[in-house]
Amino acid sequence: MTDQENPTPVPAPLVSPDGIPFEELIQGRELEIMKLLREQDYLNILTPLQQELVKLQQWVVDQKLKLLILFEGRDAAGKGGTIKRFTEFLSPRICRVVALEKPTELEKHSWYFQRYIAHLPHGGEMVLFDRSWYNRPGVERVMGFCTEAQVEEFHHQLPCIERMITESGIHLVKFWFSVERISQEKRFTSRQTNPLKTWKLSPVDQEAQDHWEDYSRARDDMLQRTNFPDTPWTVIRSDSKKLARINSIRYLLRQFDYPGKNEELLTLDPGIVQGVEDEIGRP
Repeated sequence: MTDQENPTPVPAPLVSPDGIPFEELIQGRELEIMKLLREQDYLNILTPLQQELVKLQQWVVDQKLKLLILFEGRDAAGKGGTIKRFTEFLSPRICRVVALEKPTELEKHSWYFQRYIAHLPHGGEMVLFDRSWYNRPGVERVMGFCTEAQVEEFHHQLPCIERMITESGIHLVKFWFSVERISQEKRFTSRQTNPLKTWKLSPVDQEAQDHWEDYSRARDDMLQRTNFPDTPWTVIRSDSKKLARINSIRYLLRQFDYPGKNEELLTLDPGIVQGVEDEIGRP
């Protein structure tokens, strides 16, 4: 008997519950569907890492540990979105986010570090700073909100401040989120055109592109002078927000030996997680 006499049966076309062929349903929506599939792949990686963060949280509580994480970087580098993924399933009673407004008149005439010190973690707490005291050698310096003498005073006091923080038992992790100029420009455009994001766009943000080189010089000076052996910077390349989120979570989890830790989830991408030497001098 030949194949022509007994042909392989052709499977019936897939149809929706309404009887519409799926080929017809997806016609013209291929890019949208591919994007959804990629989003699901991302969530399949992110969700187990967030489960690891829950384990870390419980260990911090049980051991009465104090964990402080600083998120720094250029405007629109993805700091806020990453913090959201860190804290999404954590208890707000244990994990606090600190995002301070510009200093009040009273704070302007107080010791610079004073308003930050008030928010340091107590035992059994995790605190995430969305920008920190590093505003001074960064945004404040570039935009003229402080003097060069104040910047030098900051650098004179900082080593002692961070040493006292760590000697008090606080675990300090410092992230620098690095973004290319074209990526920053695209994100600013998105903030301008998306009504859900317009609140993110500040007058300082709008000047960031004009001061790109100034920010680069300030970044290099700051990273060189504040990359201390006990409190080093970890650079996160954030042109891909999703990869930045995944790898920064992995990096944090790798720093602690909490119960039930799944090491297999924590492989870092060296193209995303880098050292200060890879960032200094980057255009």
